[in-house]
Amino acid sequence: MTEESASLDPDELGAYFALIEVSSLLRHAVELQLKDAGDLSYVQFQLLATLGDSPAGSKRMTDLADGVVYSRSGLTHQAGLLEAAGLVTRAPSVDDERSVTVTITDAGRARLAAVFPGHIEVLKKMFLAPLRHDDVESLGRSLSLVRDHMRATPPRSAAPRRRRGR
Repeated sequence: MTEESASLDPDELGAYFALIEVSSLLRHAVELQLKDAGDLSYVQFQLLATLGDSPAGSKRMTDLADGVVYSRSGLTHQAGLLEAAGLVTRAPSVDDERSVTVTITDAGRARLAAVFPGHIEVLKKMFLAPLRHDDVESLGRSLSLVRDHMRATPPRSAAPRRRRGR
């Protein structure tokens, strides 16, 4: 690796630091809003929103973990908390008995409906307010390119499990 390839130019470095800071500031505000409005963590909201957006309201745990880029064990814990709260159900998959399917309940949909107005308000106020419509379109295109490039490599939840003791 050359010194040139191991460094970033000022624009690249600035874009990276801006992305990190924006992401941190926005996530913090969203987490506060979700906790206040619905007693949900950020990951729990992602899970409920993903399930709520799914035509059947269900997804396999592995697919959920890949979608929200969360570890299998962490997702199992979060799904357990949501199930204990009556917001989702878990059952063996009809397609593969080794898999677990998570389904959003009516209470889960109601919780989503309760947090969405405030969630949208935070996004508009903190993230979208300083941008023009063409800025949003450009940002969306740029971030989609990066996301698609990153998604070309399987997410960590899809990586083979290591055997204990090795």
